[in-house]
Amino acid sequence: MKALLLAAGEGRRLRPLTEKLPKPMIPVAGKPILEHNISFLSGWGIREIAINLHHCPEVVMNHFGDGSEFGVRITYSYEPELLGTAGAVKKLELLFEDTFLVFYGDNLINCDLTHLLIFHRAHQGIGTIVLHHRDDVSQSGVAVLDQFDRVTQFIEKPQEDQVRSHWVNAGVFVLETEVFKYIPSRIPFDFGKEILPELLLQGERLYGYRLREGEEIWWIDRMEDYERVKAIFSKRLTNNE
Repeated sequence: MKALLLAAGEGRRLRPLTEKLPKPMIPVAGKPILEHNISFLSGWGIREIAINLHHCPEVVMNHFGDGSEFGVRITYSYEPELLGTAGAVKKLELLFEDTFLVFYGDNLINCDLTHLLIFHRAHQGIGTIVLHHRDDVSQSGVAVLDQFDRVTQFIEKPQEDQVRSHWVNAGVFVLETEVFKYIPSRIPFDFGKEILPELLLQGERLYGYRLREGEEIWWIDRMEDYERVKAIFSKRLTNNE
C-alpha cells in the first residue's frame, strides 16, 4: 500500500516557528513531526510514500532525501500554488493504482492500521475517515454517523447550531481510486469543504472509523497545542530511557 503525507501547509498560527520551516518539520521529542509519521507508516509496512510540498520545500527534501535512510521510498510533489488536500491527491493520481492512505502530516497519531484496513474492506465503501472524539468541534471537520458507522453528513468547521456530532476528522483517510473522478485537475480542492460532502451527495458509501481505546491523536493547531504535545512526548521519551 502507498500513502500520501500532506506537508504543504504554511502553519501560520505557529509563527515564528514556521517562518523558515514547513509546519510538519517542527520538532517534537528531537525529531520533526514528519519523521515521526514516516516512522509510523514504515512500522506498519508502508514503504512507498509521497509527500506534497509548498512552503520551504528544500527543508523536507534535504532532511529525507530519497527516503532510503528512513526505510522508505519517497516521491515528492511540489506545488507552486497550494492545491488543497484533495488537489494534492489528484496531482498524484498516476501514483496510486489501488487502495491508498492519505495522512495529514502535521499531526501525530497512533492508529492500528491493520484494524483500520480490515474495517475499510469489510464495509466496501469509497473511503474511510479516521475519527476522534473532541469536545470543541468549531475548528474541525465533523462527521455524523448512522448505526452502521456510515457517514451521513460531513460539515467543516460547523456553526454552533450545526453541531450534531463530536466525532471529527483525525486527518487519516483510506481511499479507493474511484475518488479521483470527483476531484478536478490542477485547481485547489479540499476534502473537508468539497470532496467529502460531494461524495455523500452522490450517494457514495463513506464510513467513519472511530479511534478505539489505545489509539490516540495529538493535534497541533496552535502554539498551546504544540507545547502540550512536546510535553507529552518528552515525558514518554524520558520514561523509555
